[in-house]
Amino acid sequence: MYASLDNLYFTENTLYDLADMVYKKGGELLALDEVHRYPTWAGELKNIYDDMPGLKIIFTGSSLLHLHQAKADLSRRAVMYQMPGLSFREFLEFESGQKFKTIAFDEILNNHIEYAMAVIKKLKPLAFFENYLNYGYYPFYLENQNVFYQKLSEIILTVLEIDISQCASISPSNVIYLKKPLKTISSSVPFQPNIKSLSERTGISVNTMKSYLKLLNDAEMINLLYARDKGINSLNKPEKIYLNNTNLMHNLDESNVNIGNIRETFFFNQLNHFEKVISSPKADFLSNGRTFEIGGKNKGKKQIKEIENAFIVKDYIEIGVGNTVPLWLFGFLY
Repeated sequence: MYASLDNLYFTENTLYDLADMVYKKGGELLALDEVHRYPTWAGELKNIYDDMPGLKIIFTGSSLLHLHQAKADLSRRAVMYQMPGLSFREFLEFESGQKFKTIAFDEILNNHIEYAMAVIKKLKPLAFFENYLNYGYYPFYLENQNVFYQKLSEIILTVLEIDISQCASISPSNVIYLKKPLKTISSSVPFQPNIKSLSERTGISVNTMKSYLKLLNDAEMINLLYARDKGINSLNKPEKIYLNNTNLMHNLDESNVNIGNIRETFFFNQLNHFEKVISSPKADFLSNGRTFEIGGKNKGKKQIKEIENAFIVKDYIEIGVGNTVPLWLFGFLY
């Protein structure tokens, strides 16, 4: 049986009672959507799991903050997966109808020429790359591309005004202050935060502002980049703040998007799903013992010439050479 937990049925009926009915009638699978819309879903799922052996449950939700909070209730009972937006590889499959294999991080670095040539035999990746950066991260662009940004704006407001305010018991009047910093992040060079300045401009205390940034990070509105040996928690100051993906950048400030920020945001977003990424004192990023400097097709190697295991990641090139790797190829990690 399938049920969406935002259905009016649940204004008068409990999830537990529905599962009990399905179980007693011999049901084997209960598929639940929009679980975050049902306030006690995690506790009731725990009871269903304990009381109804043999009933398999699959549940989905679109509020990361609510799902993160429920992990403790469902520990040792549920296996939870977090689905990222479309990779550039997946976008190409939708747009071209062709299939492409994922490429492991080490394989991209060690054999990028071979893999880039294999893709180029099928299509011209740069012909699709700009479209992906504009609207390709969220698959609902396929429904109606003309209203894509309108839908994305609604998602941003939902995260700010409902998800964050409910999960952290924050007044919506305070949360909405965060939309202005989001626009600032999208239009600047990679944003180096002055927490004190943000605090003064919004009237929110420094520690509270750090907590808000952590919530935005958990909700996948932003990506926080930290220095080596600094963990991601509300008391640490990030070195840089990026929007989570390039579609958000175009949505928040289409006319004033910084191209350098676009490139770094794409690289950070695609790699951050699988590898720990931190800031580099001499280049843009460090990950798994490798240093990365991101730039356009004319980017030189001066910044990394004395650094071991360092790579230049270039936009606007189809094929790299040596330790120069095409930016688009990092969209094949998943």
